[in-house]
Amino acid sequence: MQDFLISFQQMMDPEYLLSHGGFYIVCLIVFAETGLFFGFFLPGDYLLFLAGLFCALNKIDVNITTMFLGILAAGIAGNFAGYWFGYRAGPMLFKRQDSLIFKKKYIVMAEEFYQKYGGTALVIGRFVPIIRTFAPIFAGVVKLDFKKFVLYNVLGALIWVSLLTLSGYFLGEMFPQIINYVEYIIIGMIVIAFLPLGIALLKRWIKNRNKK
Repeated sequence: MQDFLISFQQMMDPEYLLSHGGFYIVCLIVFAETGLFFGFFLPGDYLLFLAGLFCALNKIDVNITTMFLGILAAGIAGNFAGYWFGYRAGPMLFKRQDSLIFKKKYIVMAEEFYQKYGGTALVIGRFVPIIRTFAPIFAGVVKLDFKKFVLYNVLGALIWVSLLTLSGYFLGEMFPQIINYVEYIIIGMIVIAFLPLGIALLKRWIKNRNKK
């Protein structure tokens, strides 16, 4: 059990993943987190940022072009996998029992987010944990027009990867000492990423409370 917890902790540590897993592990995690329902807990935004930062500081054996294109391809492919899963599973997902790796409430959250933003949820949702994973799945459930899905998928991935990975790279090029503050950067990015989700949950709690 202790070995499992250690392995899980390492899997959640982006610095460890980049140092020991490298390019392919990063791409695999991005693929899982952007479309496989059990990938919602994996590191997302700050992993992309650190991938760019590590490329700038030569702490990983791959150049920024390869890293950028690899993450972009993984992010697009992950959404396609999520769409296909949602399309095949359909409304049955709402009847699925909760488990350690699946929570029905996450599908409901993605549904509410999708109803609010429409197809652009696939773009905006890239920057919101959990929604990033379940938005393409719900798009498949409602059978969003595939051509529109492709457009939103590619556009969302391009904006997401460009903003985070290239920000990490150029900041690393201009301010190499930023690596000494990476823990604070990760904490800050986690807080910012989960802030919209926290606000949405608070609004729902207040709404449900007022109904009583």
